[in-house]
Amino acid sequence: MKWPAHKDHAETRGTSGWKVQHVERFCIDKSNNTEFSEAINSMFQWYKNATRCYVYLSDVLKSDTENVKDPLRASWKKKFRESRWFTRGWTLQELIAPSCVEFFAQNGQRLGDKTSLEQLIHEITGVSINALRGSSLSNFSIDERMSWSNGRKTKKAEDKAYSLWGIFNVHMPLIYGEGEEKAFNRLRIEIDQQSAISRAISEQVSLLSRIPIAMGASFDSHAEEYNPTCLPGTRMGALHEITKWAEDPNAKAMFWLNGMAGTGKSTISRTLARSFSKRAQLGASFFFKRGEGDRGGVSKFFATITAQLVQREPALTRHVKDVIDRDPTIFGKALQEQFNNLILEPLSKTHSCRENNGAVVIVIDALDECDGDEDTKKIIQLFSNANSGKPLLLRTFLTSRPDLPIRLGFASVQDTYQDLLLHEIDECLIKDDIHVYFEHELGKIKAEYNTSVPNHRRLPSSWGTHSQIQILAEMATPLFISASTACRFIAEQNRKSKLDDMYLLVLEQLLSGMSNDEEEKTFDLFRRVVGSIVLLEQPLPTVALANLLDISEDTIDTLLDSLHSVLNIPPSPQSPVRLLHLSFREFLIDPLNRNKHRFWVDKSTTHRYLLKCYLHIMNKTFNLGNLNVRSLRYPLKAYDPLERPDTPTLEVQYVWPHWVYHAQELGDRTVLDDEDYHFLEDLFGHWGWQIVKFYRALGHNIQLLTRGT
Repeated sequence: MKWPAHKDHAETRGTSGWKVQHVERFCIDKSNNTEFSEAINSMFQWYKNATRCYVYLSDVLKSDTENVKDPLRASWKKKFRESRWFTRGWTLQELIAPSCVEFFAQNGQRLGDKTSLEQLIHEITGVSINALRGSSLSNFSIDERMSWSNGRKTKKAEDKAYSLWGIFNVHMPLIYGEGEEKAFNRLRIEIDQQSAISRAISEQVSLLSRIPIAMGASFDSHAEEYNPTCLPGTRMGALHEITKWAEDPNAKAMFWLNGMAGTGKSTISRTLARSFSKRAQLGASFFFKRGEGDRGGVSKFFATITAQLVQREPALTRHVKDVIDRDPTIFGKALQEQFNNLILEPLSKTHSCRENNGAVVIVIDALDECDGDEDTKKIIQLFSNANSGKPLLLRTFLTSRPDLPIRLGFASVQDTYQDLLLHEIDECLIKDDIHVYFEHELGKIKAEYNTSVPNHRRLPSSWGTHSQIQILAEMATPLFISASTACRFIAEQNRKSKLDDMYLLVLEQLLSGMSNDEEEKTFDLFRRVVGSIVLLEQPLPTVALANLLDISEDTIDTLLDSLHSVLNIPPSPQSPVRLLHLSFREFLIDPLNRNKHRFWVDKSTTHRYLLKCYLHIMNKTFNLGNLNVRSLRYPLKAYDPLERPDTPTLEVQYVWPHWVYHAQELGDRTVLDDEDYHFLEDLFGHWGWQIVKFYRALGHNIQLLTRGT
């Protein structure tokens, strides 16, 4: 509010009901360049934020008897039109920015406000009535806004341009002495740059509205918001190796983080995506999730990647728009065509814009949860060739379980990727990371619980000690999902395990596309092969399993091809197949799961089946007169007939020290046919002393052998 400087105390009462008893002049220290520049650049916003602004017109006089309700007929309107206030350059933003401006005459009489006087003000200034009413100034052309300053004067020539900064929402340094022409040239350049940016944003928004995306697929979506990232100090080796790959201009096109179910792949993906995003290196991310609509397949995969690239790289907008304008059906075309036209072509045309900023990284998580084996292999093949013969640096980080289609996909693009097997990282390192996770989660659980209960129910300081956490970490290693499930159970007392859901997801893929008869055959084979693997006292290689169970090695290998996510299946048929985690064994044989899923394994039936297989091997393989007990070694020794012709095969070595274990597990439920009993009677009658000596040497329990004697 400006009030006559000679009045120390002025008094007026407006429609607001405010009574002004004293007015102090607002001053800016013009000798301080920083303060003065900030004031000029912020002036429009200050006025805009004001609740009400008052204008004192010292050259307008209004008598007490004049009718304010009809200002256009009032006698003071001529003086109002001629007021110097409307000719000053700086008052333009004082008029436009505030939502409410009240005008007062020389004698303090209220003349009206910006609303009641809008027609008169419009005629005086040429400012659009809509602008006076608060419409966004971006709705008015540059030339129209420039015209509002016509005829206005300022003390300094440069201020004619500077007083328009707020009208055009520009921020520039003050350069007094540059002259009016240069000041307006700088203003024009800044306006043009902002207009170009505004047009680019408008085009970008328009383009994005045309691209169909998979909601929730990006790492920063609401669907992923509460999912964990790596705690500080954990997974350091893996994160460092992957980050180094992304920054290396000579690195392979892809990095495959390969890990069995529950090993923490997605947590690492989210951590890396966030890290790459902060460094402006992330191009896009897609987190596959089976059963979550478009996130479970490729129908919107490349469209979603394209949309994110456009958001992060505005320079791509024009090129992607050209592709869509040229072929509006591109999002339904073959994956190869989508990839080439929507991603490779635009990126190659804008490569020079990013040349100094390193590679663009695309993060693809849980590729194994993408429906369609051929689609997953195609994605691998396309990204492996991304940098082939093209002047761009595109890096693709993928995670998946070691499922067969994905292993086949990577096998077909050798030398185009770097990989890391999470389940082969030193277990000591994994256990340390899981220990840190338990410390963090249990500390949070304890704090939240103690906050929610009275003092007498609070957990003591001895709850969650280092030794207790150490035991939990040992039990959970190497599966992070076991640790998270344990913490969830402790926090919520809810026994429904995410592990069960994960194991079912993997196993159900065995039955994909099968008829009812084929499913029954698969269930029978699964219970015999996998049931045996989880109940063997010591793991065996597939070659020994095949001979022991009298099932062809090819049949076993074909079944196990789909189970790399839950079993540790080595590339060599001479190396044993192991459980990744005991929780898978519990999932299969827990009696409580008998009616919960179709893959349940009857423990007694399987022990009985194995015992029959053992006795068959013993009866079939050995001529009792030539039995060399010393050749039955423990632990098992690989069979090499050239090195040791008398060394039995692995399954034979396994049978002798372990058949008692399965008989003991059956207990009184042991049921053998007459042929098996006769074999045992003949065996122990002739060679009982050697067998007893053998079992004593191995330290095995022989209670079964002496039962009933």
